[in-house]
Amino acid sequence: MDSFSSFFDSQSRRNSWTYDSLKNFRQISPVVQTHLKQVYLSLCCALLASAVGAYLHILWNVGGLLTTFASVGCMAWLLATPPHKEQMRLSLLMASSVLQGASIGPLIELAIEVDPSILVSAFVGTAIAFACFSGAAMLARRREYLYLGGLLSSGVSILFWLHFASSIFGGSLAMFKFELYFGLLVFVGYMVVDTQEIIEKAHLGDLDYVKHALTLFTDFVAVFVRILIIMLKNSAEREERRKKRRD
Repeated sequence: MDSFSSFFDSQSRRNSWTYDSLKNFRQISPVVQTHLKQVYLSLCCALLASAVGAYLHILWNVGGLLTTFASVGCMAWLLATPPHKEQMRLSLLMASSVLQGASIGPLIELAIEVDPSILVSAFVGTAIAFACFSGAAMLARRREYLYLGGLLSSGVSILFWLHFASSIFGGSLAMFKFELYFGLLVFVGYMVVDTQEIIEKAHLGDLDYVKHALTLFTDFVAVFVRILIIMLKNSAEREERRKKRRD
């Protein structure tokens, strides 16, 4: 009887912890909560700016390698700018976002030409994944997911070398699919790790919301691009199967 009662007590405590954790964010202090609001507000503005950049590409065909290098340059400039120059850093974040949006503009333009619903589905899917995994990181115990950072860094290294090898020796379709899905898995993992790392840094006094918004923006774009490519590829394969059936 004692073993059964202890089992049910442990189960009730587990259920209570889960319910309480969903009900509030007691482990996140009010200062950190305010910081997270600033981070996610800046992230929303950055995503709107990237949408403007993609629209500018559709209008004037401005996206390409030049905008990609310019976006990376703005990011480096932002990170090198002292935190007290808040307005300048925000401007650099928006400029980098516009340029990043222009850089992925050709992919977005292709999606619109194939099927505009693919673009909407990819964005909604990315937003849902981002919200779910960021929420999981917030509700988890402090530092619970930070250990994944080393594994994800190794994953990025693997992706880099696979891409490097494919560009030199040529890559098969199977290798391309592996890179695509493995990359999606890696950057979804970064959503969790980066969110928890931002919370942990804020607890330690690092309230640089512009830099933290930039981190989450790069995660969002990386996942969005991969989901969009996967959906475009699946659409092309379905269309090819339909043509074969007609023939």
